[in-house]
Amino acid sequence: MSLVRRAVPADAREVLRLRQVMIDDLPGGDGSVDWHEESLPVLGARLGEADGDFAAFVVDHPERPGALAALAAGTVDYRIGKAGNPRGRSGYVFSVATDPGARRRGYARACMEELLEWFRERGAGQVMLTASAEAEPLYASLGFAHKPDPTMMLRL
Repeated sequence: MSLVRRAVPADAREVLRLRQVMIDDLPGGDGSVDWHEESLPVLGARLGEADGDFAAFVVDHPERPGALAALAAGTVDYRIGKAGNPRGRSGYVFSVATDPGARRRGYARACMEELLEWFRERGAGQVMLTASAEAEPLYASLGFAHKPDPTMMLRL
């Protein structure tokens, strides 16, 4: 039996907690959780869409019933095809986190492996993510490589 399972709506609050752990570990993380309550109903609904374009895979915390130890979440979307991905299906990993008390046990890797399989099942020709320096060795061991992408962002 696998350690990893797909997150369900009842996991939404814990998924948000682990997302906050990830955010707080990044440069500029401010510890603000005032957005959680507004995000909770949307996340719960999305976790309930078994055939949707969003998935989160989790490991239950071995010492804290009801808590999660690790999370990997991502989406599949369509972008116009190109060489190497002619069908245009792309995966994007945007939340990978492990509870500080459950690190160095392989949970994030196990969650990522399930998420990557989910991307394959949906026909994604590529998977993208942004890696922290601490997480780069994990992603490199899974086959991810840097690309010269001058990504920019606009907040609306």
